[in-house]
Parts: sequence; structure tokens; C-alpha cells
Amino acid sequence: MRILGINCMNHDAAMAVVDGSEIIWAAHAERYSKIKNDHHLNWSIVNEAKKYGPFDKVVYYEKPLLKKTRQLYAGQYDLAFDYTEMPQRHCGIFNIEIDEFVLHHDSHAGAGYFTSPFDEAVVLTVDAIGEWDTISISMAKGNNIQRKETIRYPHSLGILYSAFTHRCGLKPAEEEYILMGMAAYGQPIYKDEIYDEFVRQNPFELKKNLHRGLGDWHPEADVMDIAASIQSVTEECLATLWAKASNYLSPSASLGKQRNLVYAGGVALNCAANRTLANLGLFDNIWIIPNPGDAGSSLGCIAAHEKKHLNWKNPFLGYNIEGEYPIDKIIKELKENKMCGVANGRAEFGPRALGNRSLLADPRGTEIKDLVNSIKKRQKFRPFAPAILEEDVNEYFTLPKGVKNTPYMQYTAACTHGKDFPAIIHYDNTSRVQTVSKSDNQGFYELLKEWKSQTGCPILLNTSLNIKGQPIVNDIKDGKAFAERYGVKVF
Repeated sequence: MRILGINCMNHDAAMAVVDGSEIIWAAHAERYSKIKNDHHLNWSIVNEAKKYGPFDKVVYYEKPLLKKTRQLYAGQYDLAFDYTEMPQRHCGIFNIEIDEFVLHHDSHAGAGYFTSPFDEAVVLTVDAIGEWDTISISMAKGNNIQRKETIRYPHSLGILYSAFTHRCGLKPAEEEYILMGMAAYGQPIYKDEIYDEFVRQNPFELKKNLHRGLGDWHPEADVMDIAASIQSVTEECLATLWAKASNYLSPSASLGKQRNLVYAGGVALNCAANRTLANLGLFDNIWIIPNPGDAGSSLGCIAAHEKKHLNWKNPFLGYNIEGEYPIDKIIKELKENKMCGVANGRAEFGPRALGNRSLLADPRGTEIKDLVNSIKKRQKFRPFAPAILEEDVNEYFTLPKGVKNTPYMQYTAACTHGKDFPAIIHYDNTSRVQTVSKSDNQGFYELLKEWKSQTGCPILLNTSLNIKGQPIVNDIKDGKAFAERYGVKVF
């Protein structure tokens, strides 16, 4: 059975196609519309999806009428009574009829568990908000996921973090990753005040509804200290949730089984928190799909509805640029000009470029970080991610407890050679590491292997092939436009 999964009418719309247990294609709408975090579908992505049709069924990632009741409760009357934004109406523009609707958190859980290598796990989902649910804990076994605990709106850890994102002058529901990076430069001096004014930790509750933000909270404060404070609070609240989730695995652990966690939802993108949480040692194995946010739910809603494990191989599921991975050309350009772009093979399904839509650079030297940040129009303080051969990672980085590899940049790790690679080291001596194996991405793996052979350097700087505020390059036309505009060769 061939099924189309859809997430839209929220930030980061996406579509996915599954045939039986095979993931055929999955992509973000923004890559086709060229509108960052586009929450609408467009004819370009729809036509791309229809290439893999016809479809036996169309599944949507949440239940819109239930969402309307929450909007009424929240006083968002303009949204609650705006039926022009209903998914049935929007999809109808593209001659798509939705057959089934799946709960938002069930879609997150489905995306996580049914792509995992586990046949039994606890599933923790943490995001801003679905219809009503904001945090959920489920037990998964075989082809069934059973909800055990739920926290509902307005008590949301994701909304709390987004409110502080806005307070620090960033875009909520979009630039939380920048707030996470800022935290390393501050001190958590407002942590106790955040608890006193906003948060009860166990069970997690918000003392105030923060959906409309904080206003001018502590106008005199250094935003770096605010960032450090909310990051600390978030990690402590998540630690409590992870501990609660682990309690459901006690019977299995007593039988000598592995303690498996599937972690899903947009909050799972906080790689600094993920490092802290993994080091707690509560689980033997942790699976985070590389697209744990709403876009990934276009895949998850299919899996959740069908109650079927999907044949997950890698996140290279999007638009395909055919051709051999140009290893020799890339290395020549890196040696001569320190950086170049790569647009080759299938695009990554997720927010992070993993070698097929990447801007690569030599991480050695003090000037490269400023140069790449200048091209990408990013804040100067922000470092970049290192890509390293999986077999070399333990020589250069200290991974979190129990984490053997990080192919999707889901954890930060302490760097043991930070002075040699200033462009990929954060202020706190950590890096958001990408480990690369032959099975993950053969072309990128062979590039890193040859780069190490020729230069003695085992690491490449890897960032997404885009500039701030724009989607990642998708096709050949995008790649050529990037090269012409920014004077960077793209292969």
C-alpha cells in the first residue's frame, strides 16, 4: 500500500511517501517554495510527491478540530474561527483528499519508534504543543504504542523555551537553536527566578500561560545570562522527565533486557541538553530520528496509523541530484580556498545538512569561522559542526555516556584537541559532532578518508548550504545560484 503523509498549516510543512515498509521519499516544503519554515504546501513539492503516486491513502499528522478547541480555550479566536486555514481546504487546492487524521503526539511517537532499531522501548515526546498535548510518555512493544502519561496545554516546556527565545530577540519556534548556543556564554543567574515565577518541576507545570511570551522580563539583563538560565532550567526539567520515563522500563531491566529510549518532538533538537541527559546513564540505548520535529511527523503519521516499523536506512530521502560524489574536486578546492559547497545525491530529510547539501571548510586556522559566518550572515560567536570518520571520533571527542556515534549531530561532545580546530569548538569546549560511516553516506565517508590521507586532518567543518533566513539548497539551480551570489564553488 502506497501512502502519502502530510504535515502542513504549521511551521515547517513536509510530505512523505511510504510503500509498505519502504520510505520512498520525504522532503520539506521550504526547499521547494524557498520560504524558510514554510507552513504551507506548494505546487512544486506536491508535484514531486505525486511522481511517487498514485496513493492508496493520505494521512495527516494531527486532528484539526481538536486543535480548534484548544485555540478557543487559549483565546486565539482569530485562529479558532479561521476555516480558510483548515488542512482539508488547503490540501484541496492541490487536489489532495485527506483520508485519516492522527494525533500530533502519536505522529511524533510513530516517527521515532517505528524508525528505531528497537522492538521494545519507552517513548518520550516533548514539544511546544500539538492539539492539546505538550509532553507524553508511552510504552512501545512490537507494533503497538500505548500512552502512559500526558501533560497538556498550557503546561509546555517547548512554549517556555520559545518564550525565552523571543525575550532574547530571536524568532520563537524557529531560532531556539541560537538561544541554545548563546547559553554557553552566560551564567544561569536567573534560574531560581524562573522557577519562582514560571515553573513547577515535578510534575512539570507552568505557573503562567506563556503562549504570548514574557514581555519585557528583566530588561536590564544580559541575554547570554538569560539564555544560560533557561537552558539550565530546561535540562533539569528534562532530566526529571527522563527519570520518570525510565521507571516504565524497570520490569524489562530486571529481566536483563536493554533499556531503550525513543526521544521525539522538537525539544529533542536541543543537542546540548541531549548530552547532559545521556550522561545521566538512565538508558542503554537512545534513538532520536534526525527529524524529530513537526516535519518528521509527515513520516510519523503514516507509521502511527499503520502501526508498522519502517525500513529506516538513512535520512537521505529528498530531491536527488545525480552524479558521482566529487571527492577530488572538493579536496582541491579546500586546499586552495579553504571552503566549498556540495550539492550531490539525495537531500537530507531534517534541519541539518549531513554531507549532501553542505558547506564544507578546513577547520584549522583562526580565520575560517569568521569567514564562513560572514558568508552565511550568522552571529560571529557561533562555531560550526565537525564531521569526522566514525572510527576516529573517540580520539578527538568525548561522547556522552552510552553514545557510540552521532551521525545526525544530535549531541554535543567535549573536544580533546580544541586548540587545533577553533572553528568547530564552542566557548565551553564542546562541538556538535557528526560521525560518518560508510553505511551512513559512502561519498562523504570517502571524502573524509581521503582528506585525512592527504592533509593529516581527520575533520571537516560541515554546515548547511544556505544563508541565515533561507532554506537549504535543494536542486542544481539552487546550487548554481548560491555559487554565483556568494563566490563559493558548489560541486
